[in-house]
Amino acid sequence: MQKIDLKNKTVLVTGAAGFIGANLVMELMKTVSPITVIGLDNVNDYYDVSIKEFRLNEIQKVADSHPESRWEFIRGNIADKSLVESLFEKYGFAVVVNLAAQAGVRYSITNPDVYIESNIIGFYNILEACRNHPVEHLVYASSSSVYGSNKKIPYSTDDKVDNPVSLYAATKKSNELLAHSYSKLYNIPSTGLRFFTVYGPAGRPDMAYFGFTDKLRQGKVIQIFNFGNCKRDFTYVDDIVEGVKRVMQGAPEKKTGEDGLPEPPYAVYNIGNSSPENLLDFVDILQQELIAAGVLPEDYDFEAHKELVPMQPGDVPVTFADTSALERDFGFKPSTTLREGLRRFARWYKDFYEV
Repeated sequence: MQKIDLKNKTVLVTGAAGFIGANLVMELMKTVSPITVIGLDNVNDYYDVSIKEFRLNEIQKVADSHPESRWEFIRGNIADKSLVESLFEKYGFAVVVNLAAQAGVRYSITNPDVYIESNIIGFYNILEACRNHPVEHLVYASSSSVYGSNKKIPYSTDDKVDNPVSLYAATKKSNELLAHSYSKLYNIPSTGLRFFTVYGPAGRPDMAYFGFTDKLRQGKVIQIFNFGNCKRDFTYVDDIVEGVKRVMQGAPEKKTGEDGLPEPPYAVYNIGNSSPENLLDFVDILQQELIAAGVLPEDYDFEAHKELVPMQPGDVPVTFADTSALERDFGFKPSTTLREGLRRFARWYKDFYEV
């Protein structure tokens, strides 16, 4: 593995107004000094833009308290090839972290166009730019959804992932394939990260824990899929960010194969909590923490507000990460408990929405 010192480096983070992106930028600004971080995001309205603006304000506060480092935000789309090319030309990035993507499994069924634009064309533009302006390391977001309808658990990066059950999953799998071919052809060190159900404060409102909270506050009924027989490997955002930061600093090594051609400097890791939680237990902890934070009243009739319903298209019953490779190579394993993570979310929610 090729060690990379992020000090004095210029890093591109795409999707910088996004949930993981914003938290990563803040972590880099707080812990690496000096560093230059360029953020790119089109701040689209797939979900409440005020949350994205909130995250950008939080980044600005961190940047203001670290004057030795530099933070610059560019509002733009990775699907705009000339923009991407011009940024690489201007800044000469050492490390690129591509987190910009159209997220969400269900939305990909109703709005496929944006997935092709962002996750395929956008990612291709990033790869082309890394080819024309060589980088020390390209790190990009894949997803646990690539495991599709695989029956073997926990999911290992050695498993075959040829059965995506949503367009979103298919675009993420194709990112890994594209990265592999560019790594092979142009010797670009690249690492894909398969994230497992990321949650936390200022997260994505389309995620279950956030949507459930909104609905419960409005007195609506929440639907629990597969009659509650779903398990998810919930991973707290700080754990994801710590994993990404460590991976950024260790690029797959460039080697020459027996044929005299480069062996692709390519790797893929799972980042998950490796302790799947049953959805009903998860919802139970969530309601306890929402009551404790004062988001819901103490006497909230929870039973009257939940409904068990069948599985949805594109969903899978279980996600469970085998993270042994991440532990082996980077000495890291996520450790935030679900209760602790949901507690932090509930407190943030109360403040943000002034409940």
